Amino acid sequence: MSSRSTALWVAVGVLLLLAAVPPLLVPAYTRTDPTLWGFPFYFWFQFLLVPFAAVCTTLAYVLAREAFRRDRATAGRAASGEGTGEPR
Repeated sequence: MSSRSTALWVAVGVLLLLAAVPPLLVPAYTRTDPTLWGFPFYFWFQFLLVPFAAVCTTLAYVLAREAFRRDRATAGRAASGEGTGEPR
């Protein structure tokens, strides 16, 4: 992992934690009020978590692809700078 991609990997971890932790905190949302279109808070909050987790996971995927690209570019420069003369 290069220093250029470390911040991206941290962001990927934070986004994945944001997607995974809220569903585990059941005592925080196990209540009925407020209701939304007749749904108790418990249900509509879980319905809201699905697109939220999808967005967080998609953003983490995009950032991870960029981090991989940067890591490969850094590894390619390091390998080509060794003077082996072999193309990568």
